Amino acid sequence: MTSQTTIEATGSGGRAPAAPSDATQTKGLRGHPWFTLITVAVGVMMVALDGTIVAIANPAIQKDLGATFAQVQWITNGYFLALAVSLITAGKLGDRFGHRQTFLIGVVGFAAASGAIGLSDSIALVVTFRVFQGLFGALLMPAALGLLRATFPAEKLNMAIGIWGMVIGASTAGGPILGGVLVEHVNWQSVFFINVPVGIVAVVLGVMILLDHRAENAPRSFDLLGIALLSGAMFCLVWALIKAPAWGWGDGKTWAFIAGSVLLFAFFAFWETKVKEPLIPLGLFRSVPLSAGVVLMVLMAIAFMGGLFFVTFYLQNVHGMGPIEAGEHLLPLTGMMIVGSPLAGALITKLGPRIPLAGGMAATAIAMYGMSTLAADTGSGIMSVWFALLGFGLAPVMVGATEVIVGNAPMELSGVAGGLQQAAMQIGGSLGTAVLGAVMASKVDSDLAGNWTDAGLPPLTAAQEAQASEAVQVGVAPLAPGTPEQIAAKITDVAHDTFLSGMSLASLVAAGVAVVAVFVAFLTKRGENAEAGAGAAHI
Repeated sequence: MTSQTTIEATGSGGRAPAAPSDATQTKGLRGHPWFTLITVAVGVMMVALDGTIVAIANPAIQKDLGATFAQVQWITNGYFLALAVSLITAGKLGDRFGHRQTFLIGVVGFAAASGAIGLSDSIALVVTFRVFQGLFGALLMPAALGLLRATFPAEKLNMAIGIWGMVIGASTAGGPILGGVLVEHVNWQSVFFINVPVGIVAVVLGVMILLDHRAENAPRSFDLLGIALLSGAMFCLVWALIKAPAWGWGDGKTWAFIAGSVLLFAFFAFWETKVKEPLIPLGLFRSVPLSAGVVLMVLMAIAFMGGLFFVTFYLQNVHGMGPIEAGEHLLPLTGMMIVGSPLAGALITKLGPRIPLAGGMAATAIAMYGMSTLAADTGSGIMSVWFALLGFGLAPVMVGATEVIVGNAPMELSGVAGGLQQAAMQIGGSLGTAVLGAVMASKVDSDLAGNWTDAGLPPLTAAQEAQASEAVQVGVAPLAPGTPEQIAAKITDVAHDTFLSGMSLASLVAAGVAVVAVFVAFLTKRGENAEAGAGAAHI
């Protein structure tokens, strides 16, 4: 189905219907597709970078502000919760008021919140402004996809999304490297201050270049109860996933929040069938390709985020690398995503999404299997092979699944579709970290005592074993001060061997998830509604 589009140019004060025949009439910077891509990429880069760069700054923040470990965890959790809960609603705001305005507000708010964090002198203020970062980041991410969808014609959309995915992948993987340099040579505040000039550039470009695209049948009202139900459901789900490692998967509180999430999702689905203008028309999911794209994005994020979570501990705590060196060892992954994303866009345009998506998830499965074989003495060359293969596999999935979701949604729901894509990735990443973390914890708990005894080490009390297990789950040897060198060497070997057995099992589970995703990929197809955009494209 094709949705007619109207375009409101900033400063024109009116709307004029756009037709595909207008594609060659747009002159200059305003509304130019490739300049639009550059503009949204600058804004999106801030959000993607902040997802990983802050992890490097957390120890310095904890020391400088005298924060507890639990408080420091909220620097990440507060940001993630706000982002995940708000994405779909933020996409709806873009559909209602225009993606240009929503994007610019998101950029300004994100940059301002970043600057406020750098000026904060307490952990409470840092966490508060991190929540605001998440909220404003949720505004600009779906709006960026909505702008690309509306600006590029169908034959160019995959290439645009490929470059967009390249920016996200490079920013996400480059975060630890940049964060390490800034924390080591400047201070932790610089990790946040860096977003201010980037935000200024994005706003200036946005005001000069972005053109507002709105569908004629865009929503004119808000489904307030739907927003409340969906936000509550997302909060309960993400909260359960965040707290499960601390509470335990068998704890009643974990399952109470999961049950609450299921109940709220059920009420939300029921309400969406009754309201005149629903937040998410459930008919959207009658599109098998769109639904498959959402599932594929979740599965990809489980395998990628969950598997990569342990690799950072492996590099730093088993191989003894610093943050910068560990980031450098992940450059093959980053490099392949940078090179592979635009190539994947071109391939998907030529062949359609099924084969590239299935091939990408197959490569991801092989890479995760290879990572399950990593040992304490594995050389950089072997590691680079598996990391590069992972980046090669992820590139077509990041591009193709995004195009499948956004391209199979009607134009008037492009913001909601962008929110779905981002929410699926966020939930998948949280699921991957939580579930694979539980696999790791279970394997370490089952192996540690036996490995400890086999090494001839003195037996541990139950309390000591629990403390040791927590340390070993992140690859750290539980050494007490003054431990003799010979005993310390044995404990370190046991800790690393046990950690590697857990990481191996978690990587195999991630590989299994990727294999399932291969079959899901065959349910996708090229977006049926992609041609609805590009009303004023000038290629």
